[in-house]
Amino acid sequence: MSSISLSFELAGCVAVILLLTGMPIAYWLAYSNWRSKFLLESIVALPLVLPPTVLGFYASLAMGPRGLLGKLWIALFGHGLAFTFGGLVLASVVYSFPFAVQPLIASFEGIDRKLLDASAVLGAGRWRTFRRVILPLSLPGVVTALVLSFAHTLGEFGVVLMVGGNLAGVTRTVSIEIYDHVEALEYGEANQLALLLLAIAFGVLCLVYAVNRRVWTPAWLRWPGK
Repeated sequence: MSSISLSFELAGCVAVILLLTGMPIAYWLAYSNWRSKFLLESIVALPLVLPPTVLGFYASLAMGPRGLLGKLWIALFGHGLAFTFGGLVLASVVYSFPFAVQPLIASFEGIDRKLLDASAVLGAGRWRTFRRVILPLSLPGVVTALVLSFAHTLGEFGVVLMVGGNLAGVTRTVSIEIYDHVEALEYGEANQLALLLLAIAFGVLCLVYAVNRRVWTPAWLRWPGK
């Protein structure tokens, strides 16, 4: 498997996992009245300020044969978790978590509470209100969370290198291959891959800004007069 296809597979898996796991956490953080929820908000945002080497170091310890996750993985599957694709997915989920959760929180908090109250008055439960009211109105935030988490995972370097190493076809992502080409003074090959990531990053930003400006928002989601 090439480094490009491996990177896309990793980013796709992480983006889907983050969307499924981040949505209930974002919902709780947006609507909970717990006074100490800032502690969970701080934990969610921690990867934004934590150096990737620190996160990668502790992740590699946890996934090692003496770590809790490593021992559990060996007991379940008979092999270690470090330096595997599964280990990359797990570490990347933690590293990209705020890029999925924070856009969802902002979208959930931006919904008019009167709509939620009206849904409750009409007899809709929390799940139906989420499915019929919150989720459709939060579509731009969902798209933003999905795209940002995908793009952020695609460009990872430090965490991937420390947790997965540099195994061809297993853990060698496109960012690590760029580093390998630079070390080997193969600037032409490095430039080609770097331009590819640059084009992807530009496309991701265009998509996020277009969605946030409601360029592609379905007409049935637009409120009259806006």
